[in-house]
Amino acid sequence: MLGFFRLAGLFGGLLFSVSLQAADIDARSYGYPLHNPFEATIATTPPALRPVLPQDEDIDQADYALRLRPEREYALPANFWPVTKLHYRLAQQAGPAPLMFIIAGTGAPYSSSHAEYLKRLFYGAGYHVVQLSSPTSYDFMAAASRHATPGISSEDADDLYRVMQAVRAQHPKLPITDYYLTGYSMGGLHAAFVSKLDETRRSFNFKRVLLLNPPVNLYTSVTNLDRLVQTQVKGVGNNTTFYELVLGKLTRYFRTKGYVDINEAMLYDFQQSKQQLSNEQLAMLIGTSFRFSVADMAFTSDLINRRGLIIPVGYPISEGTSLTRFFKRALQCDFDCYITEQLIPLWRTTHDGGGSVLQMVNQISLYALEDYLKSSSKIAVMHNADDLILGAGDLGFLRRTMGDRLTVYPYGGHCGNLNYHVNSDAMLEFFRD
Repeated sequence: MLGFFRLAGLFGGLLFSVSLQAADIDARSYGYPLHNPFEATIATTPPALRPVLPQDEDIDQADYALRLRPEREYALPANFWPVTKLHYRLAQQAGPAPLMFIIAGTGAPYSSSHAEYLKRLFYGAGYHVVQLSSPTSYDFMAAASRHATPGISSEDADDLYRVMQAVRAQHPKLPITDYYLTGYSMGGLHAAFVSKLDETRRSFNFKRVLLLNPPVNLYTSVTNLDRLVQTQVKGVGNNTTFYELVLGKLTRYFRTKGYVDINEAMLYDFQQSKQQLSNEQLAMLIGTSFRFSVADMAFTSDLINRRGLIIPVGYPISEGTSLTRFFKRALQCDFDCYITEQLIPLWRTTHDGGGSVLQMVNQISLYALEDYLKSSSKIAVMHNADDLILGAGDLGFLRRTMGDRLTVYPYGGHCGNLNYHVNSDAMLEFFRD
């Protein structure tokens, strides 16, 4: 799941309310061009409307690894050796500077495109930047998670906090003036729980925390995304799969262009062409991507914990073993299945018998932090009115809880306007203020 913010005077002609009400950006003044939330989610912002930021060759950055769960090196099959250590990316300034932690969204590694964009944005503004994988990614699950069963937000935050402390310990000479925190999509939810945890542990004392397009009710958000896979797509039937339909459209598009170059700019141009995907096709594409993330979680959690739900207990796995049939089985397990078979049993083990599914959903969502979010002036939220992960009442909860620390943009889908120059300027302004 993927991520934004506010402040008067920053947007010139943009209109929004003051006092303690949320900043609702006026749709007539907001220049983001994609008003279809499916298109915005996939294609993001046209290149001409993005800010000018440092390129990789201009950034002093490197990837590092942490050895946090050494017991996994022997418990995991040999072909999992690349993820027995947790990798992250650090971009550092030449001298003393504040440090920005970025938490990736659902299933995403630290090197995901959204995390990379945010790295360039904040590095260009003078921050050291650390990019962290999502606790729901298979590399974090294998190398850093204690239970390797992501979804209990407080436990995921605890794992993230230990990683952040280990990152700092690995760079004792890095001159840091202050600590800041942000996350997009699921990473936004995790950032809120990490910030709450820091109030008691006081290892970082984050000055400001920004939640970008976070899920409010985690169960609602993942259910919304899971349902997209069930969309009925015209042209898909017994003789033509969804992937064949999309591939055919892409082939015809590139044939008219005369060359092949797949990137975000191409996706925007593609949606302006005769081959553009319908809403149903776009929904299926987004839903399929999310289902793969859930399958990754279900597969990896079952493998590490030897639960036998997907891979039989004791099944011999070596570097040459094909895992395809097991991953196909994992793809049949949606988020409801993952909650029922793996998350709820862990919840009841770690929370004194647990309780109902509804109780768990409340505790892993932003509802659990309502009092903290109301009282903590350092935390703010950016969201989009047309975000695919929002359910009925979610924006209402954010308005009551965040007040003028919530900014709602009229368009952008799920994190699609994160790299729009207006949103980017607002993000920087929030952290500067």
